[in-house]
Amino acid sequence: MRSVASLALVVGILAAPSPASADPPVCGPPVVSTTQPGYTVADPDCDVNGTPFAPLGGSSVWTGITDGAAYRIERPAAWNGELVLYAHGFRGSGTTVFVDNPSLRAHYLSRGFAWAASSYQTNGYDVGQGVRDSYTLIQRFKERTGQPARAVYMTGASMGGHVTAVAIEEHPSAFVGAMPVCGVLGDAELFDYFLDANVTAAALTGTSITFPKAPVDPTFQEVYRQQVAQEVPLLGTGAGLTALGRQWGDYVEQRSGGTRPGFDAAFAYWSAAPAIPPLSSVPFLFGVYPGLSGGTAGIAEGNITSNRFTLYQADDNPWLTRDELRLNRDVLRVDRTDRPSRDLSGVPRVDGRPRIPVLSMHTIGDLFVPLSMEQEYARRATLQGRGKLFVSRAIRALGHCEFTGPELAQGFDDLVTWVRTGHRPAGDAILDRRTVAATDFGCRFTLTNRPSFGAACPS
Repeated sequence: MRSVASLALVVGILAAPSPASADPPVCGPPVVSTTQPGYTVADPDCDVNGTPFAPLGGSSVWTGITDGAAYRIERPAAWNGELVLYAHGFRGSGTTVFVDNPSLRAHYLSRGFAWAASSYQTNGYDVGQGVRDSYTLIQRFKERTGQPARAVYMTGASMGGHVTAVAIEEHPSAFVGAMPVCGVLGDAELFDYFLDANVTAAALTGTSITFPKAPVDPTFQEVYRQQVAQEVPLLGTGAGLTALGRQWGDYVEQRSGGTRPGFDAAFAYWSAAPAIPPLSSVPFLFGVYPGLSGGTAGIAEGNITSNRFTLYQADDNPWLTRDELRLNRDVLRVDRTDRPSRDLSGVPRVDGRPRIPVLSMHTIGDLFVPLSMEQEYARRATLQGRGKLFVSRAIRALGHCEFTGPELAQGFDDLVTWVRTGHRPAGDAILDRRTVAATDFGCRFTLTNRPSFGAACPS
């Protein structure tokens, strides 16, 4: 398998410390990457909006560009000797990489933790490069600060959750705990879900669709737009979902995590949301159809998705109705030509075999990276005999990674307590379908009510 990360590496170091006593830096233009042809690296001393990166509360910061990846390091004055690595999520296919701060930055510092983050050398769904560049930060921290961290936590959001899950399996002795949030913990299962959403919509509307073969014919995107244009009027979107559209939602609900509270509002939200490029002219759930970039996620050589043996159901009743039998007969079936990799190439596999405590969080209305990712990781960890090392918490929100600061802080603090004391914190029984379907699912760890969710927690 081949990935963006397999491009020739030319070692280069452009490091510039930013001590706490220094004047705010002047933002510079992006510099040419020394490792990735066609890429540039944004100034790590400034955010993408031009705001200088400055220390908080007497902390010390170090920034730089090493091997084509920008990084930031921040250490509080009263450092506890521990370090948190933060892995960012998917940033599209642009050719400028940039580093930013974790949302829990102030919380980490207030608790005595240092943190470090990388831009990665590449954009796209390049999990392997995210693992390499994040792991490198452990050594970079030692070099720049003059002191090694005695304990390291791995964290990440969305694609960064995939980076986190792979990193702790690739480097099992490097970390003491991990906190992926809204993460792609099921590797290729995410792209299977994208496939499921689209082939069921086509089957219900009687639309003839195909699955592209790599390399994708440049005309396929326009053909696909025309196919979507046939489906959308029959299904509706948002508040205008038709009866057929609500039936489609039933299938999506089962494939994204099962019957659960708030799904109607979630489906209305995501069915009307604008898609991400390159299919920004179609509704979101159609724009994630896999394979359109020349290989699933734009980085695997072939197609890693399959629904050959998937049984589509509109509810959790094991007995199939006539409509379900008809849909399973008519749905487009796709076979994979590639698989998640056992190394850091392509789309790396997540085995679900952590050796350290893992506390994860997921919003239950997320239909970009759905709750089923948590369930898949829980199943794999259980099969590996590591189920007790995984705790998952459900949050009642519609958006992708829509967590509040207190919710994230509570999760991190509970993870730290788990690591230090061995006391496993509470979580949600995400593999119990009755628990997931209960009206209070997600209430225990949701600290802020979201009116948009549409289903209030029982008093």
